[in-house]
Amino acid sequence: MNDEVPDEGDYDAGRNRGEFDNITPEDFIHGGGSGHGNPPGWLGPADINRARHQMPIAYVEIVPVRTDDMGRISQVGSLLRVSDDGSIERTLITGRVLFHESLREAIARNVAKDLGDIALPILPASLQPFTVAEFFPTPGLSEYYDPRQHAIALCYVVAIAGDCKPQDETLDVEWVAPKSDMMETFIDQMVNGHGRIVRQALAWAGA
Repeated sequence: MNDEVPDEGDYDAGRNRGEFDNITPEDFIHGGGSGHGNPPGWLGPADINRARHQMPIAYVEIVPVRTDDMGRISQVGSLLRVSDDGSIERTLITGRVLFHESLREAIARNVAKDLGDIALPILPASLQPFTVAEFFPTPGLSEYYDPRQHAIALCYVVAIAGDCKPQDETLDVEWVAPKSDMMETFIDQMVNGHGRIVRQALAWAGA
């Protein structure tokens, strides 16, 4: 692919060869961790808002879990964060897949964004999601709702091996055993379809 010469009509015909040569996975995980600033293709607030009204946006949605010595799910995590209207909501780790970012990098970056750099996620061996959730900005169109955009979320179960130090808008992460009564309470507190994603994750993992 490095030797491909773009045709005149290609979308990247005017792009300089080697433009991404100095971009590393850390640049995406930390937003410029190697000193380059934001990588090419990052969108500012105005640009992403315009894109959200014109096209579907790719997301990853992550159900964080703790596992026992046999690899079985012992706890499921959920995040408490401040919503756009100032209320407290219970949700999962979610975030966009950025331009020129692999799915693995997107998962690692979004875990670090919400749980801190020492959460130590164990990334899945396969990038096959356990489900795909399609969020629409129109209420009632599907069981998944996002008032900002039409989002297509690839959903993963990710084991967390390290310590969690909530970052940015995340106030806390709470862990609960999958078969406890509190699990049902936590799921019921998740709105816009995120609770259904947790149920699907537990069924997929046999928990």
